[in-house]
Amino acid sequence: MRPLTPLILTQAQQSTLEAIVRSRQLPHSLVQRARIVLNAGAGRRNKASAQGLNIKEETVGLWRRRWLSAQEALAACEDDPERLRRQIETILADAERPGAPQTFSAEQVCQLLALACETPPSPLTHWTRKDLAREAVKQGIVDRISATSIGRFLNAGSAKAASNALLAESHHRR
Repeated sequence: MRPLTPLILTQAQQSTLEAIVRSRQLPHSLVQRARIVLNAGAGRRNKASAQGLNIKEETVGLWRRRWLSAQEALAACEDDPERLRRQIETILADAERPGAPQTFSAEQVCQLLALACETPPSPLTHWTRKDLAREAVKQGIVDRISATSIGRFLNAGSAKAASNALLAESHHRR
């Protein structure tokens, strides 16, 4: 067995983690990670903790290491319970996922959806995705956008308020 770096919890950290574990409103993943840290603080080994929580040993090791690497940040907010809780929730949160940053802001998407709800300019009787893309660029909502992206935003909502199709299929080219 490899020796484990001891994980020592302060009383404030222990209390905060126990409150997270008792919560019925927080995400399961956060509660489970708090349990992992509490187990580690109680001296349980990764394998025993993993078996008790019915998760992989590697997962326990990941969160133990993440907690240990955050000791300085935790110590800095030890005297402020609210700040400590926020810090703990940040430590136990999912890491940023790799990938390209979002191309359009939430505000731009809202403006695009609002545009789609407006009556199209004459001679159009219905919006097509291409027409919406052109108009969005013309109005300065976005620098550029594809008809496919417009369609993705329009189809993203699960609620179907209108019984008629919002967009007409384009059968002609401009």
